[in-house]
Amino acid sequence: MATKEKNIWILLLFIFSGLVIGGLLGELASKIDWLWWLSYSQSFGLESPVIVDIGVLKVTFALMFKISVSSIIGMVLAIFIYRKV
Repeated sequence: MATKEKNIWILLLFIFSGLVIGGLLGELASKIDWLWWLSYSQSFGLESPVIVDIGVLKVTFALMFKISVSSIIGMVLAIFIYRKV
């Protein structure tokens, strides 16, 4: 009996693509008056990057997230599609 085993990497790929596509659609929707609410977003992360300088090597760390209503909808749709596949 064959079992349908789902891979966690595929789920993460679906979620990431849902966030990206949803974010892009939210940016496009911001130009339409009655779809402005899809582009409502909140940004969080490091305001200024953390710089580690050890003479020979200089490393900069920075991380910023921008989550919008449309990217959350895209993520939920991606999880729903993943469960159906």
